[in-house]
Amino acid sequence: MRLNYLLLLILLLNACHGVPTSVNGHNFIQKTGRTAEKKWTLVWQDNFDKQHLDTTKWTMIPPGKADWGKHMSNNPSCFRFDNGYIYLRGINNPDTTTDHRPFLTGGIYTKGKFAFQYGKIEIRAKLEGARGAWPAMWMLAEKNKYGEYPKNGEIDIMEHLNFDSIVYQTTHSYYTLNLKQENNPPHSGRAAINKNDFNIFGLKWFPDKLVFTVNGTETFTYPRVAGVDPSQWPYDQPFYIMIDQQLGGNWVGKVAPDQLPVQMIVDWVRVYQ
Repeated sequence: MRLNYLLLLILLLNACHGVPTSVNGHNFIQKTGRTAEKKWTLVWQDNFDKQHLDTTKWTMIPPGKADWGKHMSNNPSCFRFDNGYIYLRGINNPDTTTDHRPFLTGGIYTKGKFAFQYGKIEIRAKLEGARGAWPAMWMLAEKNKYGEYPKNGEIDIMEHLNFDSIVYQTTHSYYTLNLKQENNPPHSGRAAINKNDFNIFGLKWFPDKLVFTVNGTETFTYPRVAGVDPSQWPYDQPFYIMIDQQLGGNWVGKVAPDQLPVQMIVDWVRVYQ
């Protein structure tokens, strides 16, 4: 009886602090009504304080066939480094004799150089507006654990269209795209931004949920759901980072050449675990 009373007293005392307790080999965790934010440790970053791209961390994104990548280029005019910022630019192609594309865009990714699984990522950037501008910050799986795209999923930390005062934060996967399960659970949210200033776009990634943020405020959560097709949660593997100033496409619409150049100005990228 006295032992049981002692156990109860210790648990009640620790309940105010939410700390683990061990008594006579038995482990207890008494939680408070509010779960505290975990303490994050910085594990990777780039402050873009060099006058060139740090190629130990990043690669310029090559052209691709998809809407988002069809104007990607390593043309120096698509990149600028100044005063601790990288400018990823969408421009009118200055020379269409060798490259017939009307527009060129700059983007960088960490593919093959850095990927992480679970943790927090934050990116501070300013988004300029133009008709057809489509800057994005997103993540793809480093390996094809489940097969070809979209089976390994896609995490869109931020996408911005034209002159909008909101951004889109989205997940894509076989579950959402092929099985059309866009609302079980909802796979996308919108968040307001400071349109004419820098914002911090973020993601907190846990084994059971993706929590999107803007300027430190949680804006949208995509949870892992039990009892549905396993393709709903491919987010159990390392992902790499992509940041790019895209132009044009079915979603954002046509580009206005007279409104170019347009830029995404990135201050820093930080990853915590």
